[in-house]
Amino acid sequence: MESIQLLFAGFATALTFQNILFVLLGVFLGTVIGMLPGIGPVNAIAVLFPIVYTLEVPAATVMILFAGIYYGSQYGNSISSILLNVPGTSAAAVTTIDGYAMAKQGLGGKALAMSAIASFIGGTISIFFLALFAPKLAELAINFGPAEYTVLMVFAFIALSSFSQGSLLKAIISAFLGLAIAAIGIDSTTGVSRLTFGMMELYDGIDFIVVVIGFFAVSEILIMLGQKESDQSKMQPLTSLWITFKEMTGSLATSLRSCVSGFLIGVLPGAGGTIASFIAYATEKKLLRPNQFGSGDIRGVAAPESANNSASVGSFIPLLILGVPGSETTAVMLGGLISFGIKPGPLLLETSPDVFWGLAASMFIGNLFLIILNLPLVGLFAKILQTPRWILMPLITMLCVVGAYTINGSEFDVLLILIFGLIGYFLRRADFPLAPLILGVVLGDLIETNFRRAMIYSGGDVIIFFESNICLTLWILAAVSLLAPTLINSIQKKIHS
Repeated sequence: MESIQLLFAGFATALTFQNILFVLLGVFLGTVIGMLPGIGPVNAIAVLFPIVYTLEVPAATVMILFAGIYYGSQYGNSISSILLNVPGTSAAAVTTIDGYAMAKQGLGGKALAMSAIASFIGGTISIFFLALFAPKLAELAINFGPAEYTVLMVFAFIALSSFSQGSLLKAIISAFLGLAIAAIGIDSTTGVSRLTFGMMELYDGIDFIVVVIGFFAVSEILIMLGQKESDQSKMQPLTSLWITFKEMTGSLATSLRSCVSGFLIGVLPGAGGTIASFIAYATEKKLLRPNQFGSGDIRGVAAPESANNSASVGSFIPLLILGVPGSETTAVMLGGLISFGIKPGPLLLETSPDVFWGLAASMFIGNLFLIILNLPLVGLFAKILQTPRWILMPLITMLCVVGAYTINGSEFDVLLILIFGLIGYFLRRADFPLAPLILGVVLGDLIETNFRRAMIYSGGDVIIFFESNICLTLWILAAVSLLAPTLINSIQKKIHS
């Protein structure tokens, strides 16, 4: 009950005029960004971060904005998935199966309405799960020492690499590249310069936001320049949003079950909304007999939408309580928190309760805004979906350059985003995942510091990483995460068959 009381106390932070404005801005931008294929929340947050940083707003307000963009984009993904059969991100891929099938039958409005309602159910209920479980995990995490934190970060790397699309070897290479970037600059312990190549500009290291803008936003621009415009002619017309009572009650149990499974999967680093939506869809397809899954069953929209929104809320538990991001977007958020002097971890609930509980309360407000705004504005969003690329690309490019220069007032940073953009472009063309790379940049200094401390405590004996029950549990979870993708792939094949 204490957690629920603290959650309600968080509304004192979330309900200030400034924070309500940032919640509203976040969910609106998130919806627009989510439905525009290729942009995604991680690029939006990367571009906006230096701009928000100069506004000198509190860390809680910045996180409220970024979280709004993150979970708002989950709903935005469904708009392009249902009307255009083009998922904004991989997490929305499952929604296209029944959502677009409904749209072709003239039921696109119903599909969008169910998407909004299921997203609201998944997002809202999972906020209470967040309030209940986060303090319990924080109590456990207080027992973490340097060895436990080192193994935890190794587990995060393994989990994120395992669940990344494509080759595990490529994911590992990507992670080591991120660690190399994090190592650039003067070693705080020895005072030795590392990977600076004699350039004074690199002695202080490379700013995290420069890395993110380059690898994500700039590389995305280069990729989109080489692609054709989406075929807008296949966009299905909008129809009535009205859902019958029978359809609503029939989808309620699906939304609730998918919410629970989505939250539990979201808590696991590296799993995220994509896996949550696939598992929820596969579960409901097996449970509900008879069904029309695959040919326009409204429950086939409710399951993935509830699951991926719930997973996005669940991902904040490892981010805030353990300091371990589970996706590209939460990795960028972690970097943002650190930039504002906020150290995520088990003591966050004591040192910065306004950040945690204010963020949790703002999610409820944001989900309420999403369902109130998005149903009436769905027609406007459908028009925005048709925005030509020649308008979007120059705007995003300008924001990238201005954002990079704003950080330190340095032309060198602008040059770096172009270099990282080119590297990111070639990595993505070669199917190297960028999430492990960003995780390496964010956690590089932390894993090095904790590893050194653990080795000092043990006198150089590596057995310290296998002594405690927490370490052993994390190693077991790491081994399971290596095997899990094989099981997930078999589930996905069954869905598509």
